[in-house]
Amino acid sequence: VYIINVTWSDLTSQTIYRRYSKFFDLQMQLLDKFPIEGGQKDPKQRIIPFLPGKILFRRSHVRDVAVKRLKPIDEYCRALVRLPPHISQCDEVFRFFEARPEDLNPPKE
Repeated sequence: VYIINVTWSDLTSQTIYRRYSKFFDLQMQLLDKFPIEGGQKDPKQRIIPFLPGKILFRRSHVRDVAVKRLKPIDEYCRALVRLPPHISQCDEVFRFFEARPEDLNPPKE
């Protein structure tokens, strides 16, 4: 689980908690919704940032994998919010970064 501090344009801020699988789900939604910006027709036109794919690993390696993904996830989030408004301000991005009820009681692991 990754801890993200979200600061909105009105300068309010909140802490949210997201699993890697939720980042991956968001990525798939964006690539489906914005095929041109996702580089499906022409890879040179891709502006949606890359996110490393899911990998299988043993339970004992969960923390190591999570730590290795920390920098790419940070870079992904920063790149995502710098995209043109039709992407960075789309419903899928807003919903991802909005606080959810489960963010009030974050996961223990």
